[in-house]
Parts: sequence; structure tokens; C-alpha cells
Amino acid sequence: MKVLVTGAAGQLGQDVVLLLQKHGHEVLGCDRREMDITNLEQCTQVVGEFAPDTVVHCAAHTAVDAAESDVDTAYLINAVGSRNVALAAEKAGAKLVYISTDYVFDGMGTQPYHEYDNTDPQSIYGKSKRAGEVLVQSLSSKFFIVRTSWVYGKYGNNFVKTMLKLGQEKPLLQVVDDQKGSPTYTVDLARFLLELIQTEKYGVYHASNSNSCTWFEFTQAIFAEAEDILGLKFTATLEPCATEQFPRPAPRPRNSVMEHLAIRTNGFADIRDWREGLRDFLLELKE
Repeated sequence: MKVLVTGAAGQLGQDVVLLLQKHGHEVLGCDRREMDITNLEQCTQVVGEFAPDTVVHCAAHTAVDAAESDVDTAYLINAVGSRNVALAAEKAGAKLVYISTDYVFDGMGTQPYHEYDNTDPQSIYGKSKRAGEVLVQSLSSKFFIVRTSWVYGKYGNNFVKTMLKLGQEKPLLQVVDDQKGSPTYTVDLARFLLELIQTEKYGVYHASNSNSCTWFEFTQAIFAEAEDILGLKFTATLEPCATEQFPRPAPRPRNSVMEHLAIRTNGFADIRDWREGLRDFLLELKE
């Protein structure tokens, strides 16, 4: 299969490219230099010349707080850029995977969100990503919208790497304990995407590692597993705190837990428990 990946230098994009290549697919990884997604003509040309079977659209504006004060850039990349990729993929007859986010929900629900729950994004980031979803649904005849959450991996900066660093530097570490979600290891997400694109089971999917925790519980697990696997010694005392203690420009969802209804009803195997993913990530760091 020929697959074009946008955002190929990003945290998820790099793992997607590597996994596709490992499985013998022909991959064109595009970062901003190879294809500017905000330029429709360039998207049409690059996608048209490569003629992929599938486009995996990982490129996004993910600076959640910065988006609140730079609305135009968020929409230019997440909405207009996604429209451009969708049009180019459709013209080439390619399937399209759009990577979306738990931020399309208001985060105030008490139950895990499933794919057909009403969206109600509260931040500019969430609103611009939801706009991208709507454009993809409108313009592509063969689309997968894959919403994920709390993503971390070997490439780029993420929560796990930050906690590993701060835990060895700080005497006290306060971590939010009233936001709940499902940490997602990029390798596990990439494996699911690989399986998905080989089907015609189009639609919206929630794809994260299974089960959930708070950021505080996640940090506890990071420390415990890293001591065991990496032999690290942490100086920081961990202390739970409330969201209000760390005011941010963009509102954070209190509940980011997503139910994997579409994974089950379409006959896919569910993605493994988040703690197993964390262990494998730390083993990958060790190597």
C-alpha cells in the first residue's frame, strides 16, 4: 500500500512512518517543508504526484494554550489545512485518516464519551479540531476520524518525559488529580491505524490505551515503572492538587475518558491497558 503521512516529523507521525515501513508499505512522510497543508495547490500537487492509497493526516496545531490568543493560526492549520488535505486525498481517490482529539467534547460528563455523543468543544484548539472533523466528513467519501487523548511517545516532548525529568530535579511535584483520561502510547495508536487503513470500515473511532487514570495517578505509575525498568531514583514528593491551582489560558477537560464503541462494534481488538503501554515505552527509552 502507498501511504502519505502528514506531520511526519511529529510525535505520532514518526511512529506511524516507521511502523508502515516496517510492514513493507511505501511511505511518503511529509513535514511542513515537503508539503505545507495550508497551501491547497501544493497539497493537490504533492498528493496527486505520489498517488497514495491512503493519507494519514497527523499534522495539527496542538499548542492548546497558544491557540486561545492566536485563533487564526489554529483554524488555518486544523480547519483549512485539513480541508486541503481532504480535497487532495479525495481527488487522488485515497482513503483519509484524520487524527482528532478528546478536546472536541466539553469534558464535563460523568461517563466515558463514545463516538456518537454530541461534541461541544470549550477551547479554540478543540473547536478548530472539530471544524477539521466536519470538513473531513463533508469532503471525503472514504474517511476515518480517529480521536485520541494524552498522547506520548519516543519522539518529541510529552508529559511522561517531563515527569521523568522533574521527578529527579524537584523536591515537591504537585500534579492535577481532578482531570481523568486515558494515556495513549504512540506505538499502540500507530498499530491500530495500520490495522484500520487496511479495511473499509469508515467512520469515527475513539482510540486510546484502555482504562483511565488522573494525571496524578499517571505520574505515580510513571515513577513506579521507571524505578523498576530504568532504575531511576526520584527526589520529588508527589502531591495531588486541583485544576484551579494551575490556571491556564485554555480550559482543560475534566473527563477525557473515551469509550471504544466503534472499535468493538467493527470487530477490532481493543487497544491494551495504558499501564502496559507505559511499560513498553520505558523499555523503548531504556534501549
